[in-house]
Amino acid sequence: MSAPTSTADTALEDWRALARKEVKADPDSLTWQTPEGIAVKPLYTEADLAGVGHLGSLPGQQPYLRGPRATMYAGRPWTIRQYAGFSTAEASNAFYRKALAAGQKGLSVAFDLATHRGYDSDHPRVEGDVGKAGVAIDSVEDMKILFDAIPLEEMSVSMTMNGAVLPVLAFFIVAGEEQGVSRAKLSGTIQNDILKEFITRNTYIYPPAASMRIVADIIAYTAKEMPRFNSISISGYHMQEAGATLVQELAFTLADGRDYVRAALAKGLDVDAFAGRLSFFFAIGMNFFMEVAKLRAARLLWSRIMTEFGPKDPQSLMLRTHCQTSGVSLAERDPYNNIVRTAYEAMAAALGGTQSLHTNSFDEAIALPTEFSARIARNTQLILQHETGVTKVVDPLAGSYYLESLTHDLATQAWALIEEVEAMGGMTAAVAAGLPKRLIEEAATKRQAAVDRGDEVVVGVNRYQLEDEPAIDSLDIDNHAVRAAQIRRLADVRRRRDPQAVAKALAVLTEVAGSGTGNLLEAAVEAARHRATVGEISDALRAEFGDHSARPKVVADIYRPAFGEGPEVEILAGRIAAFTAQRGAKPRILVAKLGQDGHDRGARVVASAFTDMGFEVVAGPLFQTPDEAVDLALAEKVDVVGVSSLAAGHKTLLPQLIEKLKARSRADIAVVCGGVIPRQDYDFLREAGVSAVFGPGTPVLDAARTVLDLLEGRLSNELR
Repeated sequence: MSAPTSTADTALEDWRALARKEVKADPDSLTWQTPEGIAVKPLYTEADLAGVGHLGSLPGQQPYLRGPRATMYAGRPWTIRQYAGFSTAEASNAFYRKALAAGQKGLSVAFDLATHRGYDSDHPRVEGDVGKAGVAIDSVEDMKILFDAIPLEEMSVSMTMNGAVLPVLAFFIVAGEEQGVSRAKLSGTIQNDILKEFITRNTYIYPPAASMRIVADIIAYTAKEMPRFNSISISGYHMQEAGATLVQELAFTLADGRDYVRAALAKGLDVDAFAGRLSFFFAIGMNFFMEVAKLRAARLLWSRIMTEFGPKDPQSLMLRTHCQTSGVSLAERDPYNNIVRTAYEAMAAALGGTQSLHTNSFDEAIALPTEFSARIARNTQLILQHETGVTKVVDPLAGSYYLESLTHDLATQAWALIEEVEAMGGMTAAVAAGLPKRLIEEAATKRQAAVDRGDEVVVGVNRYQLEDEPAIDSLDIDNHAVRAAQIRRLADVRRRRDPQAVAKALAVLTEVAGSGTGNLLEAAVEAARHRATVGEISDALRAEFGDHSARPKVVADIYRPAFGEGPEVEILAGRIAAFTAQRGAKPRILVAKLGQDGHDRGARVVASAFTDMGFEVVAGPLFQTPDEAVDLALAEKVDVVGVSSLAAGHKTLLPQLIEKLKARSRADIAVVCGGVIPRQDYDFLREAGVSAVFGPGTPVLDAARTVLDLLEGRLSNELR
């Protein structure tokens, strides 16, 4: 005897019959496989929640899936932040003060890459980086100017800093003291998430073990001295920006956090002394409902992880997070579409329950934001808070069959990956083995293939393109003027300070680093008081810790299988084969990163895809000078140097590279570049001798065809 058919089962069968009539196929054919491998069905019902264990929880209660606070935005909206900083401390201070007057509630400071990598502005390795992609900070004097007339006892300040975290946080503490604000009253966050740097962003300085000691010492110092300050912002943002799937971003970020907790416990700290001041940082991309579910799943899993450490304070179980809308989702082409993208991403962050939010400006695909574009980005959040009603109800999407199912699926898959990392010995061991970096690079390369093929639609980029692109103004920083101003201030600081006191403080810092006893941040604060610079403090640590360098292998056989076979691929592969046969060698390209720009997603995707197409690719190390890139190009006998630039150093470094090739009588080596390069700079670069410029969103196959065109033309001339 068969079981009776329920009303729900009958209704579902009726729906399936209607759906078959509409689509002339089984409705299961409409199921979408996300990049994470999660099957998204066209219809969700109550039956999809069978076995979902997190239902029925409330906000402010364990496992905090519905929010760390009971009333969430109904009691207080999220903090509106803008991640900003450019050129000099004076210029950034003026920008901050205008933003605060316009409704911004917290500051998020972007530092230039020279500062990130622990170099003073007068160091020869950072000639093209000073004041680009962030503000230059060399000493306490710069930090005091940065926050001039901004009351630090009232203002929450978030600082994205990892490699040179000790001097920068020390400068902030001393600047506060000299403003009359004790460190106990300072509030905000320092990122201090070094494991993520080894996986994706690459603004590290020291090897992993030494870097983890720095993290632990900062947690210990702030737990004792700075009760209002978040000692670490555990970041998944840069993982998603580097190409991670949402499962990878979620799993690797929480696994990082678990290792940081262990590092702090190894210092002898009680878990409740610091866990409540840990914070997180996630990217919010264009997969709307998945992003909402990701934040809810993150809180669920973090509560599970922290339970392992036996905390007594419920605050230790709560995941609190800052979010930033995606930079990778922004497109150079049809750029006003980016305003819409950012608004949807901001809404997803709000519905997911973020504690603070930065919205990217529409022009950040090509340059630093202007005041005009930053105002639109800031107003996007103000409109969300004041005009949409999204702040009136806590976790308004709770109970949605679809959303709760996604939350469960994301949590389940992320936990499986967390357990895989744990089986390797934790995230530090997994990073050393290269697992996270490899998986993220594979995911990034697959996604690029999907966009290039058109399977993933990007409006205005690979479908619905405009014939005439709108011209937009973009911010251009005079790198030479900024560097000259910083060098003058550095000289003044060095002239006015007590050199013996500086030398003594730096010697103590080196001793603390070498002995393994004492607190590194405490020693750095003392050096900062005596006006030691970011480079000097970093070098004092380098004396014991050394520098970390990495040159990971390029992933292969990912792009071409993901793109699939087709006439575009076959024609290009045939041309490369013909070129190889005619010349007797494959076309050979060096993919280079110049300056202190560690963002290498684009470079590595291009290197991987070009390898799959048939090029011989030399993947250069990070942080090269133009001289070093030329040396490598000549040693490897390449035909082309392809420079990836994401941090605005191209106008300084590319002309230098070309001149140095000419000086070595190798003007025959073509130079091309790609990345975050404003169209207004294209003519400048071409006049300097750059053969081709590839802006954001350029399909890899288009770039490969253009490079091959150059080489075929040169070969034809040689054979005449």
